[in-house]
Amino acid sequence: MPVVRTRTFRSGNSQAVRLPKDVAFGDDVELVIVRSGDVMTIYPAETTIAEMIDRLRTLPAPPDVERRDDEDLPEREGL
Repeated sequence: MPVVRTRTFRSGNSQAVRLPKDVAFGDDVELVIVRSGDVMTIYPAETTIAEMIDRLRTLPAPPDVERRDDEDLPEREGL
């Protein structure tokens, strides 16, 4: 995950921040900003299912997948 530093600046009556190329979203992307104390999370406002699946596929695979036992469970009376 890239970590970059930038500074705020004034753009008219608003405070703005330049997103460096390594963390930029591209042109004309609507963003959602969530603030919790000093932490701000920025993410695209709308993501299609196909885009989410593509992003999930880029995540590293787990080293091992745990499988459940194949043993049959006994019937429980009253259920």
